[in-house]
Amino acid sequence: MRVEQTDAYASELLHSHKFGMLSPADHGLATELAMGVLRWRGVLDEEIAKHVRQSLSKLDLEVQTAIRLGAYQILFLDRLPTHAAINESVELVKRARKRSAAGLVNAVLRKIASHSSQETAERMRQSSLTDSSHPEWMVERWRQFYGKEVTRKIYEYDQAAPRTAVRIQNPDTPQIAGAAARGQPRAPVPANIERMQLEPGKLLSHAAVVIGGDVTQSHAFRNHDLVVQDEGSQLVALLVGDGKTILDCCAAPGGKTRILAEENLGATVIAMELHPRRATLLKKLTRNSGVRIVAADARTMPFVIRFDGVLVDAPCSGTGTLARNPEIKWRLKPEDLIRLQAYQIEILSAAMKQVAAGGRVVHSTCSLEPEENKQVIEKALAGNSGFRIVNARERLTELKESGELAWKDIDTLLDGPYLRTIPGVHSCDGFFAAIIERTDISGPQS
Repeated sequence: MRVEQTDAYASELLHSHKFGMLSPADHGLATELAMGVLRWRGVLDEEIAKHVRQSLSKLDLEVQTAIRLGAYQILFLDRLPTHAAINESVELVKRARKRSAAGLVNAVLRKIASHSSQETAERMRQSSLTDSSHPEWMVERWRQFYGKEVTRKIYEYDQAAPRTAVRIQNPDTPQIAGAAARGQPRAPVPANIERMQLEPGKLLSHAAVVIGGDVTQSHAFRNHDLVVQDEGSQLVALLVGDGKTILDCCAAPGGKTRILAEENLGATVIAMELHPRRATLLKKLTRNSGVRIVAADARTMPFVIRFDGVLVDAPCSGTGTLARNPEIKWRLKPEDLIRLQAYQIEILSAAMKQVAAGGRVVHSTCSLEPEENKQVIEKALAGNSGFRIVNARERLTELKESGELAWKDIDTLLDGPYLRTIPGVHSCDGFFAAIIERTDISGPQS
């Protein structure tokens, strides 16, 4: 209900203190139910519509949600008894003071159960290959931009829970011995950290993928030796490169900021965040790193100095993260892309004013949409001869030679001069990044 009625994200709510009283098993089930319904909502609604006379959208939200929860359990979860799924959904609407809808919920779910079979359930699971797992307008765009085959890979990636990737902050500590370190061969077999099992990341040598155990319960996580962060997100931060002064715009929750600080020891690293709650999260993740945190709007930066490197991890639609944030695909509208583009151009234009001569701005998003990526760069640079686009191949080659980049084929990470990762094609979320260098020598220096 919170996800449907507010801008909240299920992944954040499920890790809030309200769920702290749940046992690991119950928390796992709550996560499966919430994320499963959000991933498969379009498919579930198609099945529910076969057994409801009126439009599902005309039902109260509590009733819609209860039916979806029951239908998901019946069609997708093998170990939960059908009668239990039906009874729980009926009790949900009663507790929500929608007792008059209890009969409807009971009847619809019984009809779904009576039509359900092993073949039906398997068909439902394979529906990631159909349009109904994503909004039609979104699917058509991707087919136009990426082609049918790549779009199919995006579907499949989005419909499964993504594996947890972590960045190993201190690869030389005994706790994480055996994990890959910069310039050294990557671990050929999974490494063990406390009760977790890891295997080397596919993109980066300092990254690992959790294949067993709970990261959040480990001492390494609490001590910040391990930070949960998608490999694509880690790679974007590494594009910024070296400098004595580094600025991270829109910095929360702080994963990229930490990498900037680690890669530029002794440098002045400033992280800026507009929202107070997110700034608090940023402080927690970057404590003891020497990062200075500034609460300000990235469109009107309060700085006199110029920076050697600026990261603009712009607020965006997030269509590259639908595997972990499935609610986005049901919230987003085509017209939102133009609104977001205008916001992103404002932030990037402000960032370009803050970079020193010879310095670089990295503009990144976790979006698959050209309005938020190439078009933003083109419009921000239009008529501005003081900047040039640096081919991302240059920086990726440097990272490859240093041992940081583990991915073998750099060409597959490029879209022209830009970094481009695609869910299902690469083993990470979808990211775009452009490297922009200031070529003029006018104005204050860093």
